[in-house]
Amino acid sequence: MTFVKSPLLLLFAALLAAGCSPQQAVRPDAEKPAAAAAPDEADEGAEQEKAGPPLPAVELTPRLLYQLLLAEIAGQRGQLANAAELYLELARETRDPRLARRAAEMALHGRRPEIALEAARIWEETDPTAGRPREMTIGLLAALGRYDALRPLVEQLLAEEPQQIGQNLLHLNRLFARGGDRQAIRTLVDAVTAPYLGLPEAHYARALAAFEARDNPAAQAALGRALELKPGWEAAALFHIQLIENRAEAMSALADFLAANPRAREARLAYARALAADKRYAEARREFAILLEQDAADPAKSGDVLFAVAVLSLQLNDTAEAEKHLRRLVAMGHAESDKARFYLGQIAEDGKRWGEALQWFAQVGRGEHYLPARLHAASAMTKQGRLEAARKHLQETETAAPRERAQLLVGEAQLLREAGRLPDAYAVLAAGLAQLPDQPELLYEIALLAERLGRVDELESRLRRLIEIKPDHAHALNALGYSFADRNIRLAEARELIERALELAPGDPFILDSKGWVLYRQGETQAALDVLNRAFGIRADPEIAAHLGEVLWALGRRDEARRTWDQARKEHPANEALAETVKRFVP
Repeated sequence: MTFVKSPLLLLFAALLAAGCSPQQAVRPDAEKPAAAAAPDEADEGAEQEKAGPPLPAVELTPRLLYQLLLAEIAGQRGQLANAAELYLELARETRDPRLARRAAEMALHGRRPEIALEAARIWEETDPTAGRPREMTIGLLAALGRYDALRPLVEQLLAEEPQQIGQNLLHLNRLFARGGDRQAIRTLVDAVTAPYLGLPEAHYARALAAFEARDNPAAQAALGRALELKPGWEAAALFHIQLIENRAEAMSALADFLAANPRAREARLAYARALAADKRYAEARREFAILLEQDAADPAKSGDVLFAVAVLSLQLNDTAEAEKHLRRLVAMGHAESDKARFYLGQIAEDGKRWGEALQWFAQVGRGEHYLPARLHAASAMTKQGRLEAARKHLQETETAAPRERAQLLVGEAQLLREAGRLPDAYAVLAAGLAQLPDQPELLYEIALLAERLGRVDELESRLRRLIEIKPDHAHALNALGYSFADRNIRLAEARELIERALELAPGDPFILDSKGWVLYRQGETQAALDVLNRAFGIRADPEIAAHLGEVLWALGRRDEARRTWDQARKEHPANEALAETVKRFVP
């Protein structure tokens, strides 16, 4: 068995190959004899040695070699705790900082903090210029809860680098990330920052410690003091605003800060995102547009902002502006280029620019928008009167999983259904289920199609099978319950099924519609009206409008019923369910 990957083993292999006696005093970092080194390599090694810590002369005894081999083998076998103990023993004996570092790292990975702590101390003692062992010691003391021992170390660390004091104060809390007692850490931070309270960074460190200790008022007060010392400090201002519980107040504070500091990029980005989250799309786009102008010279930043402006333009139905920005994103090869191509395809499709739409959809690569692009392309072909070409397009689409194939089959069936070819649509789904038995999407779609074909028994059997496979399938529960309610049969069971669906998807407007409909069938007309109004408020769907109008009619509120139906018919003139309902009441 050979071990060649470890730098330490390469060291001893090189020494033995050069004919060095094991008793010879050697430098442990001499991986090749000087005579074997090329002049450039020798010079480079000399420079590295000159820059590194002073290394001890170590007598390479058989026992030392044996211990080193044992330690390395233990590490390679994953016995990290054993390896750490062996390396620590070697570090104690040799006082070599590299062995101490190896011991510390092995102990950390092996979850032996006490060993890691001793090794880190040896590492720091033998290489005083290295900053990492001290930081490791501080982190380990925090993890072990030894906060009293931490204070002098941290005070020394801060005092030794006065020119870096601001940055060190900002990074102070990171040193204690492994500590579990946030109150003790806060007390420690308050103590070690006391000499530096004339610096805003000291108050920021105190604010962060208070925040971690769940004392938001103290954190806000500390940030307020930091901003007094350093007005316009963006990081402190954002942190301060983040702690404001009232959203309206936070938004107002953010707007005020931006008014005083118009170049504060992160603050403006946060404000723009918050406006978008509140669906204040026009205002959000305005803020992103300012960022776009400010980031014009930095493509890495401007790309993300450009995408945000494009999406917000789509939300505002400003397709011309959206298209302009999306084309720029594609041209610059942005990470969201595929998404941009998909949106460009949709814009072209909505504009009935079929050829252009198909070109954009064809350029969408594998990923989140790949299948939607293929489905949209098929829809565009169908709208051109090319139904069979659309079907072939979907059939030839490559898929990576059964669920993707099912989505394409459902899409093909939908195209046939919209063309009035219900038996063909049913045949596509049935063939799909023969290849993908019990596939949930196919079971659900074939059940709904079976109902339209008058196969009510199959509707029930398919949905019950789907519920058996996926008891939490809210839409299957709803569809079965609604089918009973709509036929005015088994109303108690229908209500139970719909209520189970509503528990799984509270606020779903179509399930709420079913709940209102079953209540109406059971004679609870006023309760039905309340639920249907809620459903219609969430989504003004024509079939919900049909039910709402019928319940209003039953309550004698016929003018309201007519207004509801008339408005829905203007927006959805081809909806059959709505037309049939209106015809029953208003010939």
